[in-house]
Amino acid sequence: MARISFLLAGVAALLLSGCGNGDQAAEQQRQSGRVRATEQAERAPTRPEAIPAPEDVASPPADATVTESGLAYIILEDGGSNTRPRVEDTVTVHYTGWTTDGQMFDSSVLRGEPATFPLNQLIQGWQEAIPLMSVGDKFRFWIPGRLAYDNSTRPGAPKGTLVFDIELIAIETAESGAGEAPPAPQSEQL
Repeated sequence: MARISFLLAGVAALLLSGCGNGDQAAEQQRQSGRVRATEQAERAPTRPEAIPAPEDVASPPADATVTESGLAYIILEDGGSNTRPRVEDTVTVHYTGWTTDGQMFDSSVLRGEPATFPLNQLIQGWQEAIPLMSVGDKFRFWIPGRLAYDNSTRPGAPKGTLVFDIELIAIETAESGAGEAPPAPQSEQL
């Protein structure tokens, strides 16, 4: 409909300019364009285009826990649950991911909808990270590139260490061993 209006305004401008009213036609066309731009801006969503990176995005803080694989994490919120997922389970999470230079590359939070994934189909870093969490927890992870997308051939996949804020919302357990907590990995402080 807007395209038809635009075309009609253009035809009217041409017709008026042929009658010696070119200035008036041009002004009418400019006004029509301003109205359309204003209408589009009013309909545009007001969500931000990116979630700002945390201050410690470049590297984990000194009090972060580091696993044998090099995955580092801090606990942002303790959900108070003892129910942790296993790699065979499906998890529902809210997450935001950044590169260490602070560029956000993905966010379920920004989309306004949690994401549900079979954990065993995700990057190795998430397969190690998520079982460290209990339902309701929110962690920040620094995942080394070799546990993420450094070996990926997928176009646009971020490379290097990736930083994720992840909130574990729910677990859909696989048939056997439901709710069993996996053994905690060996870790050391940075």
